[in-house]
Amino acid sequence: MTGVHEHTATYDWRDEAACVGEDPEIFFPLSDSAAPGSEASLARAICRRCPVLLACRTWAIERGEDGIWGATTAAQRRSVRRAATDR
Repeated sequence: MTGVHEHTATYDWRDEAACVGEDPEIFFPLSDSAAPGSEASLARAICRRCPVLLACRTWAIERGEDGIWGATTAAQRRSVRRAATDR
């Protein structure tokens, strides 16, 4: 019998991500632009339908990741980090 504790220890939000099985290259475009029609638009569209979007975004903000995470670009997440640090 599997206990709740056991499940919690093995839970990883990334297992539920909408990007599982997608080409990772989509999430690391050459441009860090958030403009419509940019290379990032496909990745951001996948992110927007993701059930773990906020967990993903938070994880990337905390770690300073590059690429598209949680429907945000690295530049957007840097701005969030700066704003949080300025408070």
